[in-house]
Amino acid sequence: MGDLQVTILIHGGAWAIPDYLAKDSVDGVKAAAKVGYAILRRQDGTALDAVEAAVCSLEDNPAFDAGTGAVLNAEGEVELDAIIMEGKDLNAGSIACVRNIKNPVKLARMVMEKTEHVMIAGRGANLFAKEMGVPEVPMSELITSDAEAVHTKYDTRYSAAVNDFFNKHGSSNDPGHDTVGAVAIDRHGNVACATSTGGISEKRVGRVGDSPIIGCGAYCDNAYGAVSTTGHGESIMKVTLSRLVLQYMASGMSPQQATEKGLEYMRQRVGGCGGVIAINNRGVVGKHFNTERMPWATISNDQMQYGIEPTDHFKEGITNS
Repeated sequence: MGDLQVTILIHGGAWAIPDYLAKDSVDGVKAAAKVGYAILRRQDGTALDAVEAAVCSLEDNPAFDAGTGAVLNAEGEVELDAIIMEGKDLNAGSIACVRNIKNPVKLARMVMEKTEHVMIAGRGANLFAKEMGVPEVPMSELITSDAEAVHTKYDTRYSAAVNDFFNKHGSSNDPGHDTVGAVAIDRHGNVACATSTGGISEKRVGRVGDSPIIGCGAYCDNAYGAVSTTGHGESIMKVTLSRLVLQYMASGMSPQQATEKGLEYMRQRVGGCGGVIAINNRGVVGKHFNTERMPWATISNDQMQYGIEPTDHFKEGITNS
């Protein structure tokens, strides 16, 4: 594959991240990037395994709105969405509105590999998890004090939560959270993407956002690259943001140009805010967000780059154990 370098890129959600949560968010995406990159460095390491493991790391981290730490719906419950996709054959698996599952991205992969479907939702998702032997956990194990605090403050006021976390300029003082995602390319030139979320605080019971929707929360194709999105789900769905960004890349744009144009189109067309990460089929990455902050981290050639503010671009070497 010539100059191809195995590469992974992670995001931890685009929103008005409060100062007290900034370090944990950056540390979390850096740790997830290392988890995924360790897989890519192996001779048998695949992009699909890398994004799944990276997103599992984020789902297990209460700093993020995925798995443990997910926000609560209008009835104070956790409902989780996730998607995973590979770019060689365009296989994908998705889970929506699943309950009591610690790592929904793993269940999404089972949908991809163990069924003839792309998405399974609600009660059916939990029945499928039981069929696959995936243990359920008490919902209390997924709920954090931060999620409860936001639920108490907004108390079914979904629109207010959307405005405060995505549309206001200036970091929030509220302990909200947002979607996580990963894109990667392996030594064989195969790309993959994964996205996982608990949605937006005070959403209606049964609400499904962009994250598990193919072409919205994530999309990939070996011919062009891979994309994962974050932000206001309804806006992302209206413009099918992941597919849009990949289409820009197919037209010749760099991943950076494509992420910037995609978000600008979404802002102009439907007034939505969010973030995007992308990687092309040569391992070149791009990331952009028009919210206050978005933690991100990428590793290639044993070099990590990361940040959270719009102008951040920190670098550090990584050691291989």
